[in-house]
Amino acid sequence: MIPEIKAWQQRPLSSHYPFVWLDAIHYKIKQDGRYAAKAVYTVLGLTLEGHKEILGLYLSETEGANFWLSVLTDINNRGLEDILIACVDGLTGFPEAIHAIFPQTEVQLCVIHQIRNSLKYVASKNQKKFMADLKPVYKAETVEGAETALDALEEKWGEKYPVVIKSWRRKWANLSVYFKYPPDIRRVIYTTNAIEAVHRQFRKLTKTKGAFPNENSLLKLLYMGIQNASQKWTMPLQNWNLTLSQLSIYFDGRLDDVLDISTTPMTRNSEHPLIKMFQFQI
Repeated sequence: MIPEIKAWQQRPLSSHYPFVWLDAIHYKIKQDGRYAAKAVYTVLGLTLEGHKEILGLYLSETEGANFWLSVLTDINNRGLEDILIACVDGLTGFPEAIHAIFPQTEVQLCVIHQIRNSLKYVASKNQKKFMADLKPVYKAETVEGAETALDALEEKWGEKYPVVIKSWRRKWANLSVYFKYPPDIRRVIYTTNAIEAVHRQFRKLTKTKGAFPNENSLLKLLYMGIQNASQKWTMPLQNWNLTLSQLSIYFDGRLDDVLDISTTPMTRNSEHPLIKMFQFQI
C-alpha cells in the first residue's frame, strides 16, 4: 500500500477550491525505541462541484504555523492556485502562514474553538451567564450587531476576564469574516466541523490502538479510512448551486476561468451549476 499512498499524496490537485478546512490530530508513534506524540495534518477541500476531498495528510512532531506553511506550499506546488475561504482553529500564526502562499484567501477562525478557549478562563460559576452574554456576539445578523454585543460583553465582563475579551478583540478580523455572507455560506465556514467529522472517523479506526509502531502503519490505516469515507461523499453540499452563484459574485473574477460559461454553447453546459441557477430563476 505504501507506493499507492505516496502516489495519492503527490497527485495533482484542482486549481480552485472554494472552501478548505485545515486541522491536526495527534497520535503516539514509536520512534528511537520510545513512543512520541506526532501531529497528523489534514487538509479537507470542497470542490467546485460541491464535493468533499481530502487534499493531503502530513506528519510532524508538533502542530505549528511553520509546518502548516510547508503543507500549504505542497498543495500549491501540486496545482492548487486559489482558495476562496480557509477555515482554521486559533493557532497562532495560522492566518499569516495561509496568506504567505495564498494572499487573496479569506481566513475564518473557528468560532466554536474560540468559545471553548474562552470558557477555560471563565470561572465555572459564571460560565452560564457569560455564555448568555456571548451568544449575541456570534449569533448576530450583522457584523455591526456583533460588534455592539462585543462592546456590551466587554463592559460587563472585561474587568473580570480581560484575557478573554482581548482574545476576541485581537482575533476579531478573522473571527468575523462569516458575517458578510448569507446563511448557507455562514453555516459552512464559521466552524471547522467538516474536518472534525473526518477526524472522528479517524478516531473510530484507531480507538483500539494505543500507539503505532511506525508512521507507515498509521498512514495506511488513515488512508483506508479516507477511501471508505470518500465513497459516501457522493452528494454535493446542500444548496450548492446557489452557494456557488453567490461565491462567484462575492469573489468577482476569481472563478471566471473555471466557471467560464460565456464561450461555450449553453446546450453543452446545461449541467453547469451557474446555468442551472439561471435556468431556475428564468
